[in-house]
Amino acid sequence: MNRKGSFFRPKHLFIILIVICILLIVFSTLSSKVNNSVRSVVNTVLMPMQKGLNTVGTAVSDKVSDMATLRDVQKENEDLKEELAFLRQENAKYQLQTAELEKYQELLNMKDQYPTYPTIGAHVIGENSSNWDKTVLIDRGASDGIKVNMNVIAQGGLCGVVKSVTANSATVRLIIDQDCQVGAMALLSEETCMVRGDLELFNKGLLIVEKMDKDARIYEDYKIVTSNKSSLYMPGILIGYVRNIKVDANSLTKSGELVPIVDFTHLDSVLVITQLKETGD
Repeated sequence: MNRKGSFFRPKHLFIILIVICILLIVFSTLSSKVNNSVRSVVNTVLMPMQKGLNTVGTAVSDKVSDMATLRDVQKENEDLKEELAFLRQENAKYQLQTAELEKYQELLNMKDQYPTYPTIGAHVIGENSSNWDKTVLIDRGASDGIKVNMNVIAQGGLCGVVKSVTANSATVRLIIDQDCQVGAMALLSEETCMVRGDLELFNKGLLIVEKMDKDARIYEDYKIVTSNKSSLYMPGILIGYVRNIKVDANSLTKSGELVPIVDFTHLDSVLVITQLKETGD
């Protein structure tokens, strides 16, 4: 039964729905084609730009990362430089302390080597090594009990004798001076001889041993020490070792060279024997 006044009939409604579906199908097909075309255009234009932006972005990111790493390395390098400077300073202090201990140990060893002699330690603070005068200045003087003619030892052997004294310093004439003569003897045989400086031999680090009797029992590498008969030097102080012994032209005596126990080019710490020789020639 039909209702009067109804605007749509079922048949008409069905037809309308079919038309709408057809339109939607057509639109969907056209829309897909349009979207594909647009997408293709967009990809063609934008993809290279996107790749370029990605490359630039990656490069910038790497650069920023490298700069941050460089700052960290520079900061670490500065810290290491400061630490190295500190360690060098500490090492320098340690070396100075070690050198001082070695000097004191050397003085103690010399004291032990000559226990019967009263001594006082001193440091060399100046030198005069001209061709005619071989002397050094030490930091002990009259206020420390130092007197003229006191014997001076270094590195375990005879170094020289006090030449002059001030209140706080003293000048020591070294036995390498050509005007210095030391009454000596061979330690084993007690045969006497004389040791003196020589300008020519000085450059070789040697002294002269002379006035030995041609039959004296003094042989190569014998130890030579200060003589009991010396009027200036305390007895038994090691001077060096004799070598190159030859009979003199007079056929009565023989002479040779002496290798001193003291390295006179590296004098630093010395001991002054605070006792004068009271007996002698």
